[in-house]
Amino acid sequence: MHRLYVHPLPIRIWHWLNALGFITMIVTGIQIRYIGLINLLSFRSAVLLHNAIGLVLIGNFFVWFLFYLFSDKIRVYLPELNPMKHFAASFRQMKFYGYGIFKGQPNPHHVSVYHKFNALQSMTYQIVMLLLVPIQFFTGVLLWDVDRFQPAINVLGGLRVVDTVHVLIFIFFAGFIFIHPYLASLGHTWSAHFKAMITGYEEVEDEEA
Repeated sequence: MHRLYVHPLPIRIWHWLNALGFITMIVTGIQIRYIGLINLLSFRSAVLLHNAIGLVLIGNFFVWFLFYLFSDKIRVYLPELNPMKHFAASFRQMKFYGYGIFKGQPNPHHVSVYHKFNALQSMTYQIVMLLLVPIQFFTGVLLWDVDRFQPAINVLGGLRVVDTVHVLIFIFFAGFIFIHPYLASLGHTWSAHFKAMITGYEEVEDEEA
């Protein structure tokens, strides 16, 4: 077994701040949206906390974005140049998650410093981080001060459209919060990937290394 340093410190800090922030946003968002379902805080406190954490997450996003943009680590997000190969690798990974893992088959993806994500993760994280997260932040800012941003809201189709987009992406992230830890537990031990996101070091088999 070899150890590879695949999660730099800025990314680990970003990851755990992001996780805590998104959980807080989901809980406060549910309280704001569905009054009476959760009453951990007063309604005003929930709104203030939701807005404050939202601003923190926006800043945290730019830490992630700028780190990858100005370092060679951006290669971990680059897809296979051959679309057919990338699709085939994604399909193999889906088969492993849906069937192979329950049969004890080996993971088709082998971790390396610049290849820490499998093809399915690479594609999914690009959609999440470069499309859904920015849209969620943008719609959240518009809803933060409807009067101030009314012209922009009108251009996008009105308050109902902006609110619907925000809520739909919120539902996606609420589901993602449950799915992500499950997928993270599918290492050679259930805790291997969690430890890696704390220490930065991923354990891989000798032949993989």
